[in-house]
Amino acid sequence: MADMHTTARPRSNAARICTIVGFVFAALAIFVSPLIFGVLGVILGVVGAVLGDKPLGWYAAAASVVGAVIGIALAAAILNN
Repeated sequence: MADMHTTARPRSNAARICTIVGFVFAALAIFVSPLIFGVLGVILGVVGAVLGDKPLGWYAAAASVVGAVIGIALAAAILNN
């Protein structure tokens, strides 16, 4: 067989760690600080995806955005009552 050149990177442990921490920051964005943990979760999710953890890295980034939006809405609802 001929050597097939692919542009996809193999998944590394660093990619999986970034993705997992991105999901953790998505959960923390709901309860602790939506802006800080939401942005950090998006960054770590994108880094995890770029390093090779393709589907889960993008899911972690999206979950961080959703977590930040929910956290902001929850904080607004609590502070306005």
